[in-house]
Amino acid sequence: MPLTIPHQTVGVPDTRSPVRYLLWLVKCQPGRVSLGALLGTAWTVGLILPPYLISRAIDDGLRHDDLGALAAWVLAIAAAGALNATLGILRHRTMTFIRADASFRTVEVLSRHIARLGATLARKFASGEVVSAGTTDIGQVAMVLTITGPGVGAVIAYVVVAVLLWTTSPLLAAVVLLGVPAITLLIGPLLTRLERAESSYRTQQGMLTTRSNDIAAGLRILAGVGGREIFARRYQERSRALVTEGYRVGAVTSRIQALAVGLPAVFLAVVIWLSARMAASGDITVGEMVAVYGYVAMLVVPVSFFIEGAYDLTRGRVAARRIIDVLNLNPDASLPSDPAATTDLIDQVSGLRAPGGRLLGLAAADPSDAIAITERLAGNQRRLLSTNDSYLFAGTVRDVLQAGRSRTDAELWAALEAASADDVVMSLGEGELDAVVDAQGRNLSGGQRQRLRLARAIAVDPDILILVEPTSAVDADTETRIVRRVARQRAGRTTIIASTSPIVLHHVDTVAFVAAGKVVAIGTHHDLLTTHPDYRAMVSRSLADEDELDRAEG
Repeated sequence: MPLTIPHQTVGVPDTRSPVRYLLWLVKCQPGRVSLGALLGTAWTVGLILPPYLISRAIDDGLRHDDLGALAAWVLAIAAAGALNATLGILRHRTMTFIRADASFRTVEVLSRHIARLGATLARKFASGEVVSAGTTDIGQVAMVLTITGPGVGAVIAYVVVAVLLWTTSPLLAAVVLLGVPAITLLIGPLLTRLERAESSYRTQQGMLTTRSNDIAAGLRILAGVGGREIFARRYQERSRALVTEGYRVGAVTSRIQALAVGLPAVFLAVVIWLSARMAASGDITVGEMVAVYGYVAMLVVPVSFFIEGAYDLTRGRVAARRIIDVLNLNPDASLPSDPAATTDLIDQVSGLRAPGGRLLGLAAADPSDAIAITERLAGNQRRLLSTNDSYLFAGTVRDVLQAGRSRTDAELWAALEAASADDVVMSLGEGELDAVVDAQGRNLSGGQRQRLRLARAIAVDPDILILVEPTSAVDADTETRIVRRVARQRAGRTTIIASTSPIVLHHVDTVAFVAAGKVVAIGTHHDLLTTHPDYRAMVSRSLADEDELDRAEG
């Protein structure tokens, strides 16, 4: 059955619970799932044929010394093997399509919903959690759909084997009927523990991924906001906690996998011991004993599917819960109406009041406070928040700067000049706006990427522009030139620059100093240096970090 992607109509996912979301993925492809269940059943039941045929070859051919009957049964065994091989290929192919469809469908619903959320997502979810939901969780959700093929076949094969054994020996049938559920029940408590441990592990893993992303953004950026030691310490603490949680998950997983291998083997040994005693006493024939061995040995496959299916379902529920948490998030509906360029911008939580039409420096002792404030201030259609991890799509310089908006070449060159990024274009060879930028600016240096992001933000020309450390990856001369040009380019419009750089803070109109999440002082850079010891200490620390980093790079 062909797999068609992308989907023209994805459908509306059922996000009421993880199980309902998984069922929705099943319902989205009923034909393929039905075919997978049919092929899975045929393949699993087909594994019963060889033991039966071997038993007939022994009883009808070998025991009666009938070469004709033996040859016929041998040919039947070969045909059964070829049939099972064909069914196995078709089953695996169909289940691969089913999992791929579920993966792509989840990718599509997540991507479209994340696009609708916009800035809301960053305020509600850490970047590591979003990355995890968009990668690992999608794969684990798709694996659950294996239950619809081999899982269904395993149940039917289990019933067929029980019926066949009943015709041979009710005692052996009773052992099988009671033994397989007992094996599954023994693993049940471990699956519950696994779900709890997996949920905690995935949450901490998302947090740690976010922390590593912050650090990967660049040591200079962290030093620029005075957060290098803070970020490193938090990363170490969460890393140690994640290791401990990982050991918990690994311990439970190893027990489940050990039982998945060991219990079926013990079960097989018990049934073979019973059937051997019955054959010795004449209750069953030798051929029937061989058939019983084959049936039960084949039953290891369904039992393994039961255990693996339960394991995948447990992990899939954890993954689906994280996915629907994102899908259930709605865009902020309580944002204020679009403000005029001269209206003061207010953050009620921190007490910040950004004067309309002015250039404000936001200096926070803790970098997380600055990030929280800028994220709260962003979100309105006429406000733009630009950070150093904003994505740079591949394309020409013109495409990158326009960002879907219509701007003249003159306006784009003016934005480049304001960001001191005109030399970035020149470095790309042609020196024209048609020069190509790789995805995420991989053909640019860190400082060039930062200036190109700043030029893009300026080119958008929003009423309110919020910049987070826009000069942390450039030298002092370039930093001075940038802040002066930005001030001139943005004259008369509200602009906020979150930074602890003394060069930036010296050139802004007003500085708001934030400590413990609150604005504790407002004034010019010179006034705060003179009157506020904590502000002076923060700026001095920023200078020391810059000097240390420059020496390390030199």
